[in-house]
Amino acid sequence: MRKIFYAIMLVATAMGVTSCLGNGVEDEYKDWREKNQNWFNEQQIKLDDKGKLYYTVVTAPWDPNAKVLVHWFNDRELTKDNLAPLYSSTVDVKYKGCLYNNTPFDSSFLSTTPADSISRFTIGNTSKGGVIEGWGIALPQMHVGDSCRIVINYPQGYGAYSINELIKPYSVLQFDVKLVDIYKYE
Repeated sequence: MRKIFYAIMLVATAMGVTSCLGNGVEDEYKDWREKNQNWFNEQQIKLDDKGKLYYTVVTAPWDPNAKVLVHWFNDRELTKDNLAPLYSSTVDVKYKGCLYNNTPFDSSFLSTTPADSISRFTIGNTSKGGVIEGWGIALPQMHVGDSCRIVINYPQGYGAYSINELIKPYSVLQFDVKLVDIYKYE
């Protein structure tokens, strides 16, 4: 009886290990994932023309492993006294998104009227009308009027999921974002 139990356990363990080795999505997108990860790692050490780090690493307060890269385009001294959103605030932003290789996938600027180029999102809400985790990490660091580039590694983006034909699993995302206003400060 004991030999049968150990034989079943050995077979079950072997099947489990085999199934873990063949992750179809991970295998199918291995090259894409590696290119994206390598590019993200390069951006973390990218220097500006003065020899300083181009991006600031912003870490999520709830998870020290969750981080995004942020580069502000504006002088933050001019906006430092402006309101900054909370993690649960609803904000108005203008943005454009592209992949690590600069392939565009979304933009609020595609709207036909200037008023429609502003999009409204609830920061901490990842369901419809909300944002991906990377935005939730970066936006509370901004003040109304700030413009920045946010680079989001795939775990804080869409992870191992494909969103459309452009955003494949393991995609690093870049967003140029302007925080226009805070619609609901809560």
